[in-house]
Amino acid sequence: MPDLRASLEIVFLDIGGVMYDDGIYMRSWQRALRETGGRFTDEEFDAVYREARAAQAGSFRRRLQERFLPDGSLSDVEALAATYWSYPPDALYSDVRPCLEVLRKRYRLGVIANQPSHVRRAMERDGLVSFFEVWGVSDDVGLEKPDPRLFSYAAREAGVDASRAVMVGDRLDYDIRPAHAAGMRAVWMLRGEAPDDPTEAQLAEADASVSGLDELPSALEAW
Repeated sequence: MPDLRASLEIVFLDIGGVMYDDGIYMRSWQRALRETGGRFTDEEFDAVYREARAAQAGSFRRRLQERFLPDGSLSDVEALAATYWSYPPDALYSDVRPCLEVLRKRYRLGVIANQPSHVRRAMERDGLVSFFEVWGVSDDVGLEKPDPRLFSYAAREAGVDASRAVMVGDRLDYDIRPAHAAGMRAVWMLRGEAPDDPTEAQLAEADASVSGLDELPSALEAW
């Protein structure tokens, strides 16, 4: 077996679900759907969201819009949700900075995320920006996950072959599969938009899985 650790140069991390609580994003969509005419209970919304997390197969936004506002405009809901989607300081997971401090001693670090450009302001406020040298943020680049070209773009920006990069994300469909398609390795973060109870088949798709960033350095060292 090749020494994967020795060849690994850069670690890319998603933002929502990996560094910040994705509940902020979920509730922004719940609010926007209601304000554009959707009628549903909190329990109904949460059930559909759980189904999407379990399936790991396509846009959560489209699934929610088709279920709760089938005659509405997805773009209109997206635009409204975006006005509510920002991370307060307490949305930052407590394991983020300790993990980044460890990782940056061993690897270069980057971001690959579907996020508005202003997410960088929250990360600056929370003391995270200086950890990252490569930024693959969808609104800045004009590409969105699950397009593998976003991953390839980030690797080119880092000046590394994709085989020397790893992606850490909470979705099989938007992180793990497109990272592999671009030639990267991938670690599945089992929080955020990951299922509550991933199947063995789902777990087998990633090169490793972790329940928190406190587990990530050891998982990478194990390679």
